Amino acid sequence: MTRIIATLAPLAMLASPLLAQEELPAAQPTYDTQLVVIETTMGDITVSIETERAPITAGNFLRYVDEDRFDGTKFYRAMHLDWGEPPNGLLQGGTQMHPDRVLDPIAHEPTSRTGLSHTDGALSMARYDPGTATGDFSIMIKDQTGLDANPASPDPNLQLGFAVFGYVVDGMDVVHAIHAAPIDPDKGEGWMKGQLLADPVEIVDMRRVDAAPD
Repeated sequence: MTRIIATLAPLAMLASPLLAQEELPAAQPTYDTQLVVIETTMGDITVSIETERAPITAGNFLRYVDEDRFDGTKFYRAMHLDWGEPPNGLLQGGTQMHPDRVLDPIAHEPTSRTGLSHTDGALSMARYDPGTATGDFSIMIKDQTGLDANPASPDPNLQLGFAVFGYVVDGMDVVHAIHAAPIDPDKGEGWMKGQLLADPVEIVDMRRVDAAPD
């Protein structure tokens, strides 16, 4: 058997460049998404919502959009991280548990199931414990992959991480501008203190839009 393998090895080496030339790059999978425009008083942000890969979380967000529950809400929190190149952190907005806007909490979809990640521009549901997310969401500024599910963690909360359900596809300059707005150092309590905007930025309207033709 050793002699046969030794005989075939040179042939394999000769054949491999030819095979490499004939191989075509693997096609990247595509997934169903829905574009949504977030119209704010500081400009528009267009996001692509992952309706196929994160159907529960995306469906919840789109229900808030379709029922105008986000219209008139605010971007109210700008978390700034003191490492890496600024801007770095996240921007948070939504219903702030307003009783006339909020819907029932949804089941948690960890990134280990959806295959999504907290990369720059990702949309992620705000929550307390997993399974408590309602109508508040965050937009990542720079990669924040530490928020992804980590099944190896001994902490049950970190095991499940946060739920990504979309990505900004246009308007990150608006996200950065809102994130850079002045903070009120006296607003908020506990770990939220020092992270709340002095003048929250209004979300005037959210609406579905069609993708531009190719």
